[in-house]
Amino acid sequence: MRVLTRVETALLTQRGHLFPWSPVCLAVGIGWYFGLRFEPKADLYGGVLAFALLAIACTRWLRVAWRPLAIGMALIAAGFLLAGGRAHMVAEPVLQWRFYGPVEGRVVALDRSASDALRVTLDQVRIGDVPADQRPRRIRLSLHGDTVALSPGQRIMTTAHLSPPQGPVEPGGFDFRRHAWFQQLGAVGYTRVPVLTVAPARDGREGVRITAWRMAIANRVRAILPGEVGGFAAAVTTGDRSGMGQASLEMLRASNLAHLLAISGLHMGLLTGFVFVACRIGLSMLPAVALRLPVRKLAAICALVAATIYLLLSGGNVATERAFVMVCVMLGAVLLDRRAISLRAVAVAALIVLVLRPETLLSPGFQMSFAATTALVAAFGGLRDHGPMPAPKWMRPVLALLLSSAIAGIATAPIGAAHFNTMSHYGLLANLLSVPVMGTVVVPSAVVAALLAPFGLESLPLHVMGAGLRWILAVARWVSGLNGAQGYVVSPADFVLPVLAMSFLWLVLWQGRARWLGVVPAIAAIAMWGQGQRPDALIAESGGLVGVMTEQGRALSKRKGSGFVASVWLENDGDGADQPKAAQRWPDASGGIQRYLVGDKEFVHLTGKRVAQGFAECGPNQIIIASVSLPLTGECSVYDPDILQKTGSLAFSKGRLLSSSEVSGRRLWSPRPRQ
Repeated sequence: MRVLTRVETALLTQRGHLFPWSPVCLAVGIGWYFGLRFEPKADLYGGVLAFALLAIACTRWLRVAWRPLAIGMALIAAGFLLAGGRAHMVAEPVLQWRFYGPVEGRVVALDRSASDALRVTLDQVRIGDVPADQRPRRIRLSLHGDTVALSPGQRIMTTAHLSPPQGPVEPGGFDFRRHAWFQQLGAVGYTRVPVLTVAPARDGREGVRITAWRMAIANRVRAILPGEVGGFAAAVTTGDRSGMGQASLEMLRASNLAHLLAISGLHMGLLTGFVFVACRIGLSMLPAVALRLPVRKLAAICALVAATIYLLLSGGNVATERAFVMVCVMLGAVLLDRRAISLRAVAVAALIVLVLRPETLLSPGFQMSFAATTALVAAFGGLRDHGPMPAPKWMRPVLALLLSSAIAGIATAPIGAAHFNTMSHYGLLANLLSVPVMGTVVVPSAVVAALLAPFGLESLPLHVMGAGLRWILAVARWVSGLNGAQGYVVSPADFVLPVLAMSFLWLVLWQGRARWLGVVPAIAAIAMWGQGQRPDALIAESGGLVGVMTEQGRALSKRKGSGFVASVWLENDGDGADQPKAAQRWPDASGGIQRYLVGDKEFVHLTGKRVAQGFAECGPNQIIIASVSLPLTGECSVYDPDILQKTGSLAFSKGRLLSSSEVSGRRLWSPRPRQ
């Protein structure tokens, strides 16, 4: 009873500070759904719903201190139900086999692939003689052949290779198949033949008119600002990255400036902040307005309109929608005479985002943006409570910039390292040199250009904007070229990032000295980050690549081919080598047969159709991998495309093979078994 009394007292001391825990509870329920290895049945959904209703009912007779726990349980159940409902709501057909033949569809998006090829997303798809009820809602093609100038709404046709979205490149890795499911992307592929126009954009622009306007604006920006600067400007203003080359993207990533490319919280915050301040100052200079109307609220409405226009022009991707929600909450607080920047406002924004798109919880963008925002609000809130900074007035903006960059960097560094396996050692320096230019030159110039564009006078402000972006690219080039600018980090165990997140939230949200208890699990999680054992061997889902761990790092069985898989394996190992260098670690192949002994198992990778067909017999301790069907005799384990389609990618660790299908389980987005 004494323990319960202490818990009750602790809960009572948190009254008035518990609302920010609401999105945390909702996120736990969403994570519960995505963490399952099976798709819930109707009876489980019914049980969770009954539990949520019971928890809500309990709040009527529970003592005040215990009611938040019942509400938290109900929110966890609600998160589970929301995630499951959303997964079923977006369900669309997924191609279940490899296809080569005629493809036709309407252009709805353009971007670039990792290989720097132009990539097009199509809807209203026709695929050979595939029945209408089996056609994907959307497909995505990389264009490697000659093509016409493409624009949204245009209907095109070509001959393409298509396949279902790929599963994790290793067991427990990022599941692109799940990501594609929520994007309603039912097939991906490429074409090496010319793309032909079936119908011009004007005949198919209905439904993508805003996208067409975006592309027209992007083309105009690139016409005034040619080259990489124009591509950068188009990405910042409309979200169109098709004009950015891979070299520039790599420089921005290596210098920790890639966040300036994505239209997210920083851009939306700078834009609305500039519009809010400009409108407030401008209206305050008009006595007839300033003395009769609430100037602050009028400025907030103007900023809200600007944010809405920016959302439409940027394409409304998930990151921009998330930033828009956060801005709407904060400007709404201004209109309601509430504190605009507070943990409560951040919690409201997180709740809205998670309710609308529960799947964003798994994205690094959601995790990093809310981690940075929460940390900044908590840190500057604490500083506000302790009075102004102990520094001269003219130095305070500089110190605020330095402090905000450091806080945001510390909050997001573990998330970026866990997802991307890299750390920019000079990222703080790069951001200090670039973010002020983005806020004082690039964003104001973009707003002025938008205002002058109807009169054909946008050229001058765009050139000013280009000068700012040219500076940022120069900083990225310099910082990324510094010795040791980028470090590589091994992927952590699955539990590390959730433990770090909950520890961070406990430190920020819990009131009182007990908050410091969150430091203990955080230190334990960081200590265990590097203790995880990477697999001794990895096998690609296609059978086209094998990677074994050696003293020099992971050795790859091929110098070329399966490049994306190879890069992800090496990144997850925390290895900065590229595929050709990693392939040099493998012992010399004999006649197209790569062999490597791991413990008492010999991995044999057969490269080439002739070599595979000529390999007729194998032993009991051999694991044979090939990208073609293998009718072998003997006691070996064979993994060819027919087997790997069922298992997915494989990992060999501690003497046993683990498949992606075992780890991921049977979910809505899992491939259907062959009949």
